[in-house]
Amino acid sequence: MSSVEAFDVVDLIRTKRDRGELSTPQIDWLIDAFTRGYVADEQMSALAMAILLNGMERREIRDLTMAMIASGERMSFASLDKPTSDKHSTGGVGDKITLPLAPLVAVFGVAVPQLSGRGLGHTGGTLDKLESIPGWRAALTNDEMLAQLSDVGAVICAAGSGLAPADKRLYALRDTTGTVEAIPLIASSIMSKKIAEGTGALVLDVKFGSGAFMQDYERAEELARTMVALGTDAGVATTALLTDMNVPLGLAIGNANEVRESVEVLAGGGPADVVELTLALAREMLTLAGQPDADVEGALADGRAMDVWKRMIRAQDGDPDAPLPVAKETHVVTASRDGVLATQEALPFGIAAWRLGAGRARQQDPVIHAAGIDLHAKPGDAVRAGQPLFTLSADDAARFPRALEALEGAYTIEDTAPPRGPIVRARIES
Repeated sequence: MSSVEAFDVVDLIRTKRDRGELSTPQIDWLIDAFTRGYVADEQMSALAMAILLNGMERREIRDLTMAMIASGERMSFASLDKPTSDKHSTGGVGDKITLPLAPLVAVFGVAVPQLSGRGLGHTGGTLDKLESIPGWRAALTNDEMLAQLSDVGAVICAAGSGLAPADKRLYALRDTTGTVEAIPLIASSIMSKKIAEGTGALVLDVKFGSGAFMQDYERAEELARTMVALGTDAGVATTALLTDMNVPLGLAIGNANEVRESVEVLAGGGPADVVELTLALAREMLTLAGQPDADVEGALADGRAMDVWKRMIRAQDGDPDAPLPVAKETHVVTASRDGVLATQEALPFGIAAWRLGAGRARQQDPVIHAAGIDLHAKPGDAVRAGQPLFTLSADDAARFPRALEALEGAYTIEDTAPPRGPIVRARIES
């Protein structure tokens, strides 16, 4: 067998550096050679920077995505006797929507294969939240996942290492070389895993604003359009909602407290913004799966979604009725004057929760499940001097000063508050 490689990686780097296009065979070879270890990390890093600076055409991004899918296994849900629909969020502060959403959609006979991740930095990870529940386990085999989808209809679990392994290596490089923000690389990273997962329909929750990965609305819209095009080109029914992440979502930021809030939503209560986004995404997922008239409000109100939630948690060895962890220490911050809470910036609250122990700085770091922040008011609410605005929770009171430092200037009390726009700002389809 010949050991001669089809291309020279330095030529590919120069092509992108000089704003040229890579051909389909070049991209296929590049991802295969990178997966094999022939293309060195420093070479792939140089190429990632060239892509960040000069972009890629739609065809190149599609080829990159398909090559990353081809680097690993593809799952299939063809054996299920029901359609599949999934959701992916680009992440934010207080974003626990997956938890009530998956069981809600499953009520209507649509299977939800929610392969989720862990948090890094200020954005929380769905698996970290669920691991607050005693006994619950994230790791399932493909057979266990299929059995649970067939029986319960919803599963939230860790993605197997076999899906798009090239993406895992490239993601680690992007994190350490300042190229995380490259839209072609973000889009191909997310969509390679989602397409390889084998879902029939996909709804993207692409966030913009202070606490979002893409703070700028126009950049978030470009990312959403790119990902919808990739899904459509791969034969997956795909739409995106552009949603506001300038203010934390709901009243809980952390892990155990976000599970509590999700259960409140499943019980027919919960904060209005969390309910609104859960219902909007459920309608979108069900419409793509052929059920545009499903009564999602009714399924929350009458307990059907809660029933599926409990079965889903038990199927993964969790106890849905067990008490959740409670922090050893709390610190309450109160209003300095009478007025209206005018601003509440998502990013500083996410950083503060991270500093309390709710998040991790490195992938291997543990999270403190009881750590986080509970908000007692949202922008537009009238407050009185001395009234609690939010409570910090941690297992070590020594964490409070740095968390409070992150929150300096993150919220304001004025005589009036500016009106807030809708959470869902736009819907994008192919």
